[in-house]
Amino acid sequence: VSTGECLGNVVSDGRRVSSSGGLQNAQFGIRRDGTLVTGYLSEEEVLDSENPFVQLLSGVVWLIRNGSIYINESQATECDETQETGSFSRFVNVISARTAVGHDRQGQLVLFHADGQTEQRGVNLWEMAQFLLQQDVVNAINLDGGGSATFVLNGTLASYPSDHCQDNMWRCPRHVSTVVCVHEPRCQPPNCSGHGTCVDGRCECTGHFWRGAACSELDCGPSNCSQHGICTDTGCHCDAGWMGSNCSEECPLGWYGPGCQRPCQCEHQCPCDPQTGNCSVSQVKQCLRPAEATPREELSFFTRTTWLALTLVLVFLLLFSAMANVSLLLGSRADRNRHLDGEYVYHPLQEINGELLASEKEQSGDTHDPFKD
Repeated sequence: VSTGECLGNVVSDGRRVSSSGGLQNAQFGIRRDGTLVTGYLSEEEVLDSENPFVQLLSGVVWLIRNGSIYINESQATECDETQETGSFSRFVNVISARTAVGHDRQGQLVLFHADGQTEQRGVNLWEMAQFLLQQDVVNAINLDGGGSATFVLNGTLASYPSDHCQDNMWRCPRHVSTVVCVHEPRCQPPNCSGHGTCVDGRCECTGHFWRGAACSELDCGPSNCSQHGICTDTGCHCDAGWMGSNCSEECPLGWYGPGCQRPCQCEHQCPCDPQTGNCSVSQVKQCLRPAEATPREELSFFTRTTWLALTLVLVFLLLFSAMANVSLLLGSRADRNRHLDGEYVYHPLQEINGELLASEKEQSGDTHDPFKD
């Protein structure tokens, strides 16, 4: 105790920083799979490598075990040399500042702190255990108390320590070797490699191409730039002679260079080498006609969006024309039905063919020739 070192087992973030040295007192820990462990542990259990402890600390007196107060049993089992208050019975029953750690029935971590000063104010272990039971705590151990009981919130002292400062006018927290610290889960690395934000212990990567638990891996898709480019934080950067979002398209005739951004400068509009732009090593034997050497801007004038818009306009016009024709057809039928229902004279087909006109001429001739038999 005179050295200021911790007594008991201490494991912090998976690293063992203190050993109990065979001392058997109540302990509280969290294993790698999230299991909460409370009670007395053997050296083999502490050193378990299959499901190791990531956090572990020792206390004095197992307050609550499986929902029942366990103070008397602890007094008979544990070593009382880990406290300096006096006899073990006095340590249990005296009022003082107290701290404890445990968990409730939902498996949530519970930390307890009570301000006090030995024999003047505070709570004893029985009162603390009873209070924790009322909060639905099922397992808990007592930690250090008295002048070592200090509560700090976000870097600010939030308790009233029992120890006086050097000027004997103010209260000051005692220097201790180990603290129980609760913080938001940390990411590894904390800055997510500069390509993400740490949220609840997990890196949320920014951009479209950063992947991995630490946002340190560039991923441009399953094709990985088709082996013809380099994946960057803005996407595939294609090698000379290749283009497209995944560098899978060769340069069109008349263009070369990285991403096919440069027009060939060959005579008679001849294509060039798609990688170097060299006109003497072109694999195309026949040069392009001037009309075929269309600039890249004209080739790419109609984008997919433009073609889609034109197609939609044509479809709309076709539908409008079809609806207009159907409307005219239905109107014509309705108009015909109205004529048939009215008072109209039926005209035989021979009248239309001219037969009636011939008979009228004969009758007209008979009328004007009174002497004809």
